[in-house]
Amino acid sequence: MLDVRNYVIVTAAYWGFMLTDGALRMLVLLHFNQLGYTPFQLASLFLVYEFMGIVTNAAGGWIASRYGLKLTLTAGLGIQIFALLALSMLDPAWSITTSVIFVLAVQGISGVAKDLTKMSSKSAIKLVVPDGSHGSLYKWVAILTGSKNAIKGMGFFVGAVLLSSVGFQYGLWVMAGFLAVIWAASLIAVEANMGKIKEKAAIKDVFSKSPAINLLSAARIFLFGARDVWFVIGVPVFMYDQLNWTFNQVGLFMALWVIGYGAVQAIAPKLTRKSVDGQSSEMTSAVVWGAALVLVPLAIVYGLTRDIDPGILLIGGLGVFGVVFAINSAVHSYLILAFSERDGVSMNVGFYYSANALGRLLGTILSGVSYHWAGLTGCLIVAAGFLLLASLFVIMLRQHTWRAIT
Repeated sequence: MLDVRNYVIVTAAYWGFMLTDGALRMLVLLHFNQLGYTPFQLASLFLVYEFMGIVTNAAGGWIASRYGLKLTLTAGLGIQIFALLALSMLDPAWSITTSVIFVLAVQGISGVAKDLTKMSSKSAIKLVVPDGSHGSLYKWVAILTGSKNAIKGMGFFVGAVLLSSVGFQYGLWVMAGFLAVIWAASLIAVEANMGKIKEKAAIKDVFSKSPAINLLSAARIFLFGARDVWFVIGVPVFMYDQLNWTFNQVGLFMALWVIGYGAVQAIAPKLTRKSVDGQSSEMTSAVVWGAALVLVPLAIVYGLTRDIDPGILLIGGLGVFGVVFAINSAVHSYLILAFSERDGVSMNVGFYYSANALGRLLGTILSGVSYHWAGLTGCLIVAAGFLLLASLFVIMLRQHTWRAIT
C-alpha cells in the first residue's frame, strides 16, 4: 500500500521548490533580455546552473544513501533560499561582465539546490510504493513528475508577473519568504532515515555498471538536450523580439505550455501500454513515442519555409511537441525506477539525473549558439538531431532489456 504521508510531504516540498525555480528562470531571462543581453549571453547565465546539476546529482545520490533523503531534500530548499537572497543583491550599476559572473555564481548555487531537491523527491517515490507494484510505481511517479512540471509552469507566469509588478529585487524576496515556510515544514515533517541504506556505499558505487541504466541515461542526455536547445532561449526570445509579445504574454504562454505538458505526463500511464514485468511494453512505448518526437521539430522547420503565420505555427508546434515529449519523459522517468533496487535507489537516480543535467547543459549552450547562428530554425534542426540520437539509444536499450527478459 502506498505510504501516503511521506508521498504527500515529499511532493509538497518539491512543488514549493519548483514554483520558485520556474519563477526564477523567467525572472532572470526576461530581466536580462530587457537589459539588452544577446541570446548567447542569456544562455551563458544558465551554464553553471546546469553544470552543477551534473556534479550535484551524483554526489547527492551518494550522500542520500549514507545519511538519508531528509538531509539532501532540506539542504536543497535551504540553499535555494540563500541563492534567491544573494541574487537580489545584484547591482544595476555593475558592468555586464561583473553582472554575468555574479549571476553565473548564484545560478550555480541554485543549480545545486534544484538537483538536491529533485533527486531526493524522485528517489523517495521508489520507497513509498510497495515492491513489485509496477503499475502503481508508474502511476505515482507520473503524477509527481507531471504535477511538478505544472507547478513549474505556474512559476514561469509568477516570475513574469513579479518582474512587471514589483520588480527584480522584490520579486526575489517574495520567493525566498515563500520557500522559507516550505523549508521549515520539511525540517519537521520528513522522516530522518528515509532512503538511508544499511550498507555504506563507496563513492565509486555512484557510477552505474548496469547497461540498462547507462543506455537510459544516454538517451536522457539527448532527450532533454533537444527540448532545451529551442525552449530555453529560442522560444521566449523569438516571442518577445519577433512576435512582439509582452513579458506577461511570454510568461503566461510558457506557463500554460509547461502546465499542459505536466498534465500529459501525469496521465501518461493511461496513454501507454503496461506489462506484467513492468518493462517490455513500456520499452516499446519509449521506442514508438521517441521516433514520433523526432518528426515534430522537422515539421515545424518545414512550416517555417511555407507561407504560414509564425505565431500560429509556433504555438501549434509547441502544443504537439509538448504532448509527445511529455509521454517520452514520463516513460523514461518510470523506467529508471523500474530498473533500480530499493536499496541504493538514490545513487541510480542521481546518476541518471546527472545525465539529465548534462543534456540540459548542452541544450542551453546550443540554444544560444543555434539561435544566434540561424534563429529558431537553427534551434529546431539541432533539436531534431538530438532526438534522433535519443531514439537510437532507446532502441539499443529495448534490445538489451528484451534479451534480459526473454
